[in-house]
Amino acid sequence: MYDPTVARLTYRALLGRRRALILGALPLLLIVISVAVRALTGADDQTAADVLGGFALATMVPIIGVIAGTGAIGPEIDDGSVVYLLSKPLKRTTIIFTKLIVAIAVTMVFSAVPTMIAGLILNGNGQQIAVAYTVAALISSIAYSAVFLLLGTVSRHAVVFGLVYALVWEALFGSLVPGARTLSVQQWSLAVAHKVAGGDLVTSDVGLTTATVLLVVVTVLATWYAGQKLRSLTLAGEE
Repeated sequence: MYDPTVARLTYRALLGRRRALILGALPLLLIVISVAVRALTGADDQTAADVLGGFALATMVPIIGVIAGTGAIGPEIDDGSVVYLLSKPLKRTTIIFTKLIVAIAVTMVFSAVPTMIAGLILNGNGQQIAVAYTVAALISSIAYSAVFLLLGTVSRHAVVFGLVYALVWEALFGSLVPGARTLSVQQWSLAVAHKVAGGDLVTSDVGLTTATVLLVVVTVLATWYAGQKLRSLTLAGEE
């Protein structure tokens, strides 16, 4: 299910100089904001939760997920170089699964690690806030990578659609429309973070059981359907 050659090519594509700069911009901004906030307000648990929830989890993680998830396969489909992979004796599910693992790893490194660092800067992990949001970033990285990898497989405008979901649905509708929060990866990951932190500083509109089921279902279905689309792409090329 995992092919080292496909993984190496995917890492090389995602961590090229230009894309690496884009991936590193938001984490760096988060760290700078955290240092500035700590210098101005001191260690405050509520402020830490606001920064990590409002910027790290609501903005940084989904955008990085868009870049890593769509970038793992979208450019190869657009420029036709995916034919090289499809011509190899590899199962299409192996290609998708390998690219998903790479996208998850990249998203986790560029989102969860800076989230933990920012949390330690903001309040030294008081009330387990840094750990809770880091766990949320790790969990949401998996679901975001699967969803955006699927978008990269089915659409040439995957980045646009991904950003619309991340910035419009998650950030805008998710904060204004209560019902929309049930279909939010952010809220699902916050349910787990709430369990880790306890208390009222980290909250979610979705119960832990529901969130866990939805995270697993969405990740599995998105990965499976991406594999099916790649298989049909192969058949179309052969015809």
